[in-house]
Amino acid sequence: MRQEMRVELRQVKADLQSLFAHPSVGASAAAFLDGVLGPERRKSGWMRAEAAGDSGPWRQQAVLGRSHWDADALRDLVRDYALETLASPGAVLVLDETGFLKQGTHSCGVGRQYTGSAGKITSCQIGVFAAYVSDKGCAFIDRQLYLPKDWTNKPERRTAAHVPDSLHFVTKPEIAAQMIARALAAGVPFDWVAADTIYGVGAIEMQLRRAGKGYVLGAHATDRFTSWIDKPEVAGTAEQIAKALAPETWQRLSAGDGTKGARLSDWAYVALADLEAAEYNEALTGLWTRGLLIRRTLSDGALAFFSTWCPAGTPIDTLVRVEGRRWAIEDAFETAKTELGLTHNETRSWHGWHRHVSLVMLAFAMMAVVRERANSFTSPQKSRDEARLQRWYAGLSRKSAAWPHASSNAGSSLPL
Repeated sequence: MRQEMRVELRQVKADLQSLFAHPSVGASAAAFLDGVLGPERRKSGWMRAEAAGDSGPWRQQAVLGRSHWDADALRDLVRDYALETLASPGAVLVLDETGFLKQGTHSCGVGRQYTGSAGKITSCQIGVFAAYVSDKGCAFIDRQLYLPKDWTNKPERRTAAHVPDSLHFVTKPEIAAQMIARALAAGVPFDWVAADTIYGVGAIEMQLRRAGKGYVLGAHATDRFTSWIDKPEVAGTAEQIAKALAPETWQRLSAGDGTKGARLSDWAYVALADLEAAEYNEALTGLWTRGLLIRRTLSDGALAFFSTWCPAGTPIDTLVRVEGRRWAIEDAFETAKTELGLTHNETRSWHGWHRHVSLVMLAFAMMAVVRERANSFTSPQKSRDEARLQRWYAGLSRKSAAWPHASSNAGSSLPL
C-alpha cells in the first residue's frame, strides 16, 4: 500500500505542475501537499517548511501569497481528479458551510458571526463548500469564502485583502446556487442535492427542478406546506403537519452507517403534489413529486424537516439515504481540519484563503481516491494493506468525533 500511495502522490504532483508558469512555484505547491499529508498535528507554514527541509516558511508563504496562479483552476482540477474515481450513479451533491476561527480584523472575511463549528457567534471566517458523495467516497469539489457586508461595503478592507473588484455581496444560498451551476456546467454526474436549512426552501429549489435534479433540503419548522392536485389535504407549518400525523405513518429507518453503526430515526413522508417535469424544463418528461420529509430522533423526539423533489414513486428509504449523505461532508470537514490543516491557513488575503483550501481539498481527494482503489484489492497482501488503510480511516473518525477536544499533541501518521 505504501508504494501505491507514493505512486499516486507522485502523479498528483505531476498533474499539479500544469497550473504554474514557473517550476519553483510548482515545487512549493508539491511541498505544501507533503506538509499537510505529514504526521505533524499543526500544519503551519513553519511546520510545512520543516517537513520540506526549508530553513523558513518563505516558500510556503510565496505559493499562497505573492506567486501568480489561479486557485479556481486548481479547484476544477480537484473536481475532475476526484470524479475520475468517485463518480457513480445516484451520487449526491452536498452543500454546507464550516467556520474558520480567527482573531483580529484583517483576515479576509473575518467577523463576528455564527458558526456551527463552535456552536455560537464568534470571530471567524465562513467557507461554503460543495462535496461530491457517492457509494465510492466523498471529496470536496467546490469552495468559496463568504464575505459579510462589513467587507463588501468597505473598499479599504477589500483592497487590503485583495478581494476581486468584480465580487459583490452574495448570500450563502446564492454562493451555493453558483456552485450548483458550476457543477451542472462541468457535467458533474449527480442525481440529488442535499443541504441544511440555510440553503433550503427558496430559489435553489427552482434551480434544481429546472435541471431535473432531485433534492432533500432542510426546512424550518415554521415553513408552510400545502398539498394540491389530487393529494390528501394537508396545509400548515411543517411542525403542525408532523404533529397531526397518525402513529402508523412513521417508519424506523437508517440514514446510513455512522461510527457507532446504523443511524436510526423515525421518519415520515408526506407527498404534496405530482407535477410534470416539463413545467420546469421542456426537455424533461415524467411526473415528479413535491413532498415533505420529517425525521424524529429516537432519544428525545426532536423533529427535523426537509423539502423534497423526486421522481414520482420514489420510496421514502431513498430520500432518507439521500438526507443521510449530509453526514459525509460533516465527517470530511472534521477530518480535513484535524488531519490536513484545513483551518491552519495563516494568510490574510482572498486568494491566499482559496489557495490554501484548494490544496487541502486536493490532498483530501487523493486520500478518497486511494481508499476507493483499496476497496477493490483482492490479493492477500493487498487485503492486508486495505485493512491497514481502513484502520487508519477509522482512527480519523474516532479523532474527528472527539474534535475539538482532542489533545493538540496527539499526532497521527498517514500511511505513506
